[in-house]
Amino acid sequence: MRKLAIAAIVLSLTGCALQRFDVRPETQNAPTYDDSQTFWVSGIGQSESIDAAKVCGSASNVQRIETQRTAGSVVLGLLTLGIYTPHQIRVYCTR
Repeated sequence: MRKLAIAAIVLSLTGCALQRFDVRPETQNAPTYDDSQTFWVSGIGQSESIDAAKVCGSASNVQRIETQRTAGSVVLGLLTLGIYTPHQIRVYCTR
C-alpha cells in the first residue's frame, strides 16, 4: 500500500501542463504579466480572460501567451479533490 501511495504522489508531480502560444519568434526571458487564476471544481463552466493586447500596449507587441498547471497546483487540486485548481498565466511582450 505504501508503494502505491508513493507511486501516486510521483505520478501527480509529473502531471504538469503547459500551453504556449507563440505569436512572434522573438524570445524574452521575463514575462510582462504573471498571475495565478483561481478555478473551482476543476474550472467547469468557468472562464478567465486576459487582454494581452492591453497588457502589451497593442496586439502587435504580443510575443507569447502561456498557461500552466504546475506540480504545486496539481497537488492542491488532488488535496482538495478538484475543488480548487489554480492555473498560472503569463504574457510576454516584445517591448
